[in-house]
Amino acid sequence: MMSRLSIVLLVFAALAIANANDTALPLRVQSVLNLRALPDDTLSIHIEDLDSGEAVLRWHDQVARNPGSTIKLLTTLVALDVLGPTYSWQTDVLALGEIEDGRLHGDLLIKGRGDPFLVTERLWQLLRRVRQAGIRNIDGDLLIDDSYFDVAIHDPAAFDRQALRAYNVAPNALLMNFKVVRYWFEAEPDTNSVRIWLDPPLENLHVDNRLSLVPGRCRGYQRGITISANEAVDRMTFSGAFPSGCRRYAMDRTVLSHNEFVFGLFTSLWRDAGGGFGGGWKNVKAPQGVEPLIEFESMPLADVIARVNKHSNNVMARQILYTLSAEVLGEPGTEDGGRKVVIDWLEKNGLASSHLAFENGAGLSRKVRMTAQNMGAILRFAWRQPYMPEYVSSLSLSGLDGTLTDRFEDTALSGNAHLKTGSLDHVAAIAGYMQARSGRRFGVAMMQNHADVHRGPGEEVQEALLHWLYEQ
Repeated sequence: MMSRLSIVLLVFAALAIANANDTALPLRVQSVLNLRALPDDTLSIHIEDLDSGEAVLRWHDQVARNPGSTIKLLTTLVALDVLGPTYSWQTDVLALGEIEDGRLHGDLLIKGRGDPFLVTERLWQLLRRVRQAGIRNIDGDLLIDDSYFDVAIHDPAAFDRQALRAYNVAPNALLMNFKVVRYWFEAEPDTNSVRIWLDPPLENLHVDNRLSLVPGRCRGYQRGITISANEAVDRMTFSGAFPSGCRRYAMDRTVLSHNEFVFGLFTSLWRDAGGGFGGGWKNVKAPQGVEPLIEFESMPLADVIARVNKHSNNVMARQILYTLSAEVLGEPGTEDGGRKVVIDWLEKNGLASSHLAFENGAGLSRKVRMTAQNMGAILRFAWRQPYMPEYVSSLSLSGLDGTLTDRFEDTALSGNAHLKTGSLDHVAAIAGYMQARSGRRFGVAMMQNHADVHRGPGEEVQEALLHWLYEQ
């Protein structure tokens, strides 16, 4: 039989293990949980001192939870480590015909290689390069090569039945302006009507304006605007009552197929710049052995991930995942290939976890899972790399920019943390780095999964935790 001393020692050992795994929650965090009737076992926290490696707070940090968009921290870290901060994407333009007196006697081909940020302003620069190469008029068609990625059939309504929302856009090797149009609505009291204009304008997108102008303050869901689209999404109908108190209002929505969007945007911008073009479009593969007329480089990866993390851009994160697949495993890039690259990287660097369920790299998923401890290890790894400054600066600065612009702006936390937020229905998460009042620096990972926690209570818990940590 065991002696009384042995039993006492075993009890103390068990308590030590328990304390190492789950220390007590800070009082102000527990108070918010109690106030909002949130069970404390719905919360996971892992905080450590980045200099000493000491675990400052661990609370259910080995429980797998949905991390929401904080999973982008893993996607962008792997990209930085594998591709390097100066990596850039290339978009090729080929002239398939003779150029004579400013006229291309043939087709113009654009081959995409996954640039996540080929927005309207960047496309203007690309087309200016085309004009500088001597082309003013194009006799043939616009040929589109998006074969660098192999994207499975994508249902934009599958996640939340919001097919027109920008966050549901699928990746594409020739992604332009995120396949999104910004619709501007402006009240015109003199004619008792509502004017609608598009940015960017697309010649192949038709708008049916059935809005009426009514007296009232500028409020209401979507300011009273109802949207409907035909099956092909080449006609958008706006109806409803728009309040006269709204001088201007804007909403972003995705339209058309990727190739149709490219054709519409190219045509509009080319003609706006005085170019001639009357052809159609075809989806092709670029011919072998033809040298590009233009090789248009993207901004470097370090700048791209800042736009991914600060603004939680889903399609940009997915573009990066497909790029990892194409660069490491060979063309074409696929989602499965990107997942393999990420999982292999985790194993190579001793960061693999049986709790991790990684899907599309963006966090727009009900299936993705990881632990706060695993997130903490990822943050620790990044902190010790030579590209750490680029990684940290890609996160939102508390109270100042990105998804944290309107949070912590009037508190001591403003400017003292670089964080990535994550929010889905019933998911609230935050992860990143924080400097306390004392100057100590911490890696912070916090995830909470509970009914309606995304509607505000989760942010209250996060703020309570970060205020407590700031005083450490």
